[in-house]
Amino acid sequence: MVLVPSGAGAPAALTRVGAAGDPDVTGWSRRQPGPDGLRWDVLLGVLLFVGAVLSSVMWRVTGLIPDPAPGWLSVLLLAAQTLPLTVRRRWPSAVAVVTGAAFIVAQLLMVPEQLVSNIALFMALYTVGAWERSRARAFWVRAGVVTAMFTWLLVSIFLAATDPDADIGLERAGAFSPFVAYMLIQLLTNVLYFAGAWWFGDHAWASARERERTAWRTRLLQAERVRAEAQAVALERLRIARELHDAVAHHVSLMGVQAAAARTVLASDPARAAAALGHVEESAREAVVELQGLLGTLREGATAEVGDPVEPAPPGEALASLDVARLPQLVESARAAGLEVTYQEVGDPQRLSPLASLNLYRIAQEALTNARKHAGPSARADVRLRWLGGTVELEVSDDGGTGRRAGVVPSTGMGLVGMRERVASDGGTLEAGRLRRGGFLVRARVPVAGARDRSVAAVAADGGAGPGRTATAAASTRGRETGDG
Repeated sequence: MVLVPSGAGAPAALTRVGAAGDPDVTGWSRRQPGPDGLRWDVLLGVLLFVGAVLSSVMWRVTGLIPDPAPGWLSVLLLAAQTLPLTVRRRWPSAVAVVTGAAFIVAQLLMVPEQLVSNIALFMALYTVGAWERSRARAFWVRAGVVTAMFTWLLVSIFLAATDPDADIGLERAGAFSPFVAYMLIQLLTNVLYFAGAWWFGDHAWASARERERTAWRTRLLQAERVRAEAQAVALERLRIARELHDAVAHHVSLMGVQAAAARTVLASDPARAAAALGHVEESAREAVVELQGLLGTLREGATAEVGDPVEPAPPGEALASLDVARLPQLVESARAAGLEVTYQEVGDPQRLSPLASLNLYRIAQEALTNARKHAGPSARADVRLRWLGGTVELEVSDDGGTGRRAGVVPSTGMGLVGMRERVASDGGTLEAGRLRRGGFLVRARVPVAGARDRSVAAVAADGGAGPGRTATAAASTRGRETGDG
């Protein structure tokens, strides 16, 4: 800040005066500097003090300031202006108040120093804006210091203008005399000086906050990526567990039924017992093939590098061969196990994705296994596959059996849970529940490949919302909770 003389003197006596959390939450504060930053502050304050003393000595040598303050007093006041800057980022408001007060006192007592003291005052005001944690305190401290400086400046201008004995070497005559022009220059210089200190301080605070915001969002994105990878792993584990459940439950159940039949007729009809044991051997072989397919899928996924995106592995070759085209073979296998089953296919077959075709096969397999478990060997089951334009519908029903209490085999409900998950992954719906006439019905409806692509595109165009999306993921369960034994 440029000052006018407070008393008589030459024109040369005129002087210049001068949180790590979310950064968007209320109360965020800038992260404090480390030990290296604090050491630089100490070095800065000491260098400014030495520079101020040297500047004061040179001003004394020039003799431009009459009757300057004693040397010891000048050193004390210069120390009060510069040395507090050694802790400017720890206590910025206190440093600004001390530096501003020492500046005014030094000018009133005619301390012969005009350069370093202005630099120190500018840095003190800047530090308040850049580092003060309380933004309200930062505003009021700077406003108080600036108000005090301008008050003292206006008083000095008034005294210089009204003192007839003051000789500043400028003509005072006229409404816009050289003296008035010089005073206006001083006012404009001080306005720019304090405005610059204020603006640069706020800009430094805003820049630090933006950097912290960027770092915070980066951490959020990293956490979201970890969470997404964990979810992908959980979904893949769930898919593998579902495949293991469906393959093992069906084949082991079939082997159990055939083994029991073989044991029953072993003495009376060895031929039938041998045929039943042959079915047990065939079921065991099929179970091993499917388990090998699952293990092959796991081995393929094990070659991924650490940090690679986790994506569900496609069905292995052995699993890919299980599709709706093999439903007649599944029905024949259930019929050979002693369950009376009929199969009917209606409509023209359409293209299904391999995963959707596998899921429908597994649903039919689980439904027939449940019928055999809970309705008994005397039950009658019907399997129907309907191609309905843009969708395919699989329906498996049984009559509940005769002479055996339904649900005699304990149920965990995991079978229906797996059905719901399979249908939901294909964007379809599932109905499962008791029939009024007795028995149980499972009906799965999924879109074919082209229809599902159009449905997904429509949902994406609509922002991912709408009743169609809710209905697609929905699966209702009514009545008996059947599942694996």
